[in-house]
Amino acid sequence: MNRQIVLPLAAVAVLALVPWAGSPFYTELVTKVMILAIFTMSLDLLVGCTGLISFGHAAFFGLGAYAYALLAPKEEAASLWLTLAAAIGLSASAAAVIGALVLRTRGIYFIMATLAFAQMFYFVFHDTDFGGGSDGITVNLRPQASIGMWSGIDLGNSVQFFYAILTLLGATFAFLRKLLASPLGYALKGIKVNEHRMRSLGYPVFGYKLASFTIAGTLAGLAGYLSGVQSGFANPELLSWQQSGNVLVMLILGGSGTLYGAIGGAFAFSLLEEAYSAISVHWQLMLGLTIIALVLVLPGGLGGWVARLVMAPAEEHADDD
Repeated sequence: MNRQIVLPLAAVAVLALVPWAGSPFYTELVTKVMILAIFTMSLDLLVGCTGLISFGHAAFFGLGAYAYALLAPKEEAASLWLTLAAAIGLSASAAAVIGALVLRTRGIYFIMATLAFAQMFYFVFHDTDFGGGSDGITVNLRPQASIGMWSGIDLGNSVQFFYAILTLLGATFAFLRKLLASPLGYALKGIKVNEHRMRSLGYPVFGYKLASFTIAGTLAGLAGYLSGVQSGFANPELLSWQQSGNVLVMLILGGSGTLYGAIGGAFAFSLLEEAYSAISVHWQLMLGLTIIALVLVLPGGLGGWVARLVMAPAEEHADDD
C-alpha cells in the first residue's frame, strides 16, 4: 500500500489508542499537543505556503481563548456553539483588519508589524481589568455541546474531549490539504516563489495574501479557543511574543510547507520540553541545544525527512522502469 496513505493512518491509529493507555496525564498532554498542532498548521499556511513570516501569530491564539473566557458564565456551563462562533468570528475579523494593514509591508517590516500588533493586544489584556489583568480569567466549567434535546459530547470527560480534538486536528489537516490543492493554494505557492511574477501575470496578490492571513488567523483562534476550554483559563501570556516564537520554532523543527511537518514539530517540541523539564532545571538550555542539533542534521525538519521516506519507494520504482 502507498506510504502516503499508510503513514497518516498509522499516526491516527496510534493517537487514537492514547486514552486506552490508562494514564489521564498522557491523555491531557496529547490533547494539549494536538491543539498546538492545529495552531502550528495555521502558521504553516502563512510561512510555508505563502512565504509570510509572522512573529505575532499568537495574537489570534490568545483572542480565541479570551473570547471563550469572557463569554463563559461564572456559575454555569457556556454554550459551545455560541462561544466557538464568537471566538472564530473575533479571530477572523481581527486577522482581516490586521492583515489589510500589515500586508502593505514586506520582509522584516512585515515581521515587525505583526509583532507590534500582537504586543498591542498583549498589553490591552495585561494592563487593564477588561481581561483580568496579568492574572487572566479562570473558567470553572467546560462548555456544553448540546443541541436541543441532544446532549452532545461531554467536553468535561477527558476521553471524549480528546477524541473531539483528534477529529478537529484531522479536519483541519484535510481542509488545508484541500485548500492547497485548489487554485487559491497554487496561487499562494506561486506568490511564495515569485510575488512579482504573479502580479505581472494579473493575479490579485494582495487579495490572495489577505485570504491566507485571514484563514490562518481564524484557525489560530480556533486553537486558542480549544486551549482555553482545556485549561480553563486565558491570560496575556497566550498573546505574547514568546508564544509566537514557540510556535515558529515548532514549525521550523517539523519543517514548513508540509502540514504534517507542523504536526510533527508540535509533538517533538512539546515532548522534548516535558522530558527535559522533568530531569533538569536547565531544561531550556537542553531544549535549545537539541533543536539546534536537529535543525543542523535535518535542514528540512522532520517533515522533510518524512517526505524523503515517502518518496523513496516511488523513486526506486522509477529507477527500475
